Amino acid sequence: MSFKGIGIKIFAVVLAVIALGAGIWLTFIQSAGFEKTTATIISIEEDPDYIPTDENDSQNIVKVEYTVDGKKYTAALDTNSPSYKVGGEVNIEYDPKNPNTIHSGKGMGIYFLIAGAVILLILLILTVKKKSSLKQLKETNGESTYAPSLKGEERKLYFLTDLGTPKYGHRIEDANRKVLYEAKMTKFTTMNPFGFDFIDHVHGKTTPHLIGHEESTEWNMLLLDNHYTFTIDGEDIWKHLKRNGITVESSLSGSGTRYRIFRNGEELAYAETSSQYVHEDDAEQHSAASKIPVPGFYRIQTREQNLDLLFVTLLAFARSGAIDAHGGTYGAILGTLKQNQ
Repeated sequence: MSFKGIGIKIFAVVLAVIALGAGIWLTFIQSAGFEKTTATIISIEEDPDYIPTDENDSQNIVKVEYTVDGKKYTAALDTNSPSYKVGGEVNIEYDPKNPNTIHSGKGMGIYFLIAGAVILLILLILTVKKKSSLKQLKETNGESTYAPSLKGEERKLYFLTDLGTPKYGHRIEDANRKVLYEAKMTKFTTMNPFGFDFIDHVHGKTTPHLIGHEESTEWNMLLLDNHYTFTIDGEDIWKHLKRNGITVESSLSGSGTRYRIFRNGEELAYAETSSQYVHEDDAEQHSAASKIPVPGFYRIQTREQNLDLLFVTLLAFARSGAIDAHGGTYGAILGTLKQNQ
């Protein structure tokens, strides 16, 4: 299984747990029952078994001498520091049952504990900020609603995705390249949802939304369906579409994927994947590239005049990389695992 989006948080949690575990081990467990004494550094030599990463990289073995019950012992420290000098003194802890076993105190353990605690604190702050942002968004927008379906003359539209930038957005254009509806990123984050403004240029309306990072669960098996999703205002995109009456019939063709999009059983639009040259005249100028479908680019046939829900539907496929309306990959033997029930 692989994850995108939440992967950074998962990695941070794992890193924090490892740091805390190492800190607890070094501080409280490793030296349990050990006694303290002072040792004298007797030699600092380069480690012959260390493999350097560059010509200036090296690692030293620091040996110390110390006395326990009147008997002198020599051992290598388990830490190193530029401040160590031959003849200098360091505090160590030794095992009274086996004085040859020593540790260089609990300093590193404290650092690990601090690092783990700081990572968890950052994650907690980000989680609180996310909940606060969602609460503020709902207070601003109210309950997410879409304009009622309004039919007119059939027209051809084009859905495009910005490429080559982390703050990529999306837009619907008409045949004259006039932008009718678009989503512009207003806030880029590495862990929390992105801030977006959805702009309806036809009706002069702008609505803020929080769009989560893309997530994927990839099984790499023929029998199980991969799952791709993200959140919109804290809700799974596929559940969001289903709650708003959207169903999609998707099919594969030699030129890509085709979608028949329905709202409460009534056809909203027909869309098909295209290359990044969605306009026919651009495609003619790039004859070779125009034959290669690129995720996030669609040609649309529709009679629908209000484009907000149609835009969000195509946004779901463009950002997630899914093919069916449950967030899965079309044609898996057992179908999509997550049916958004």
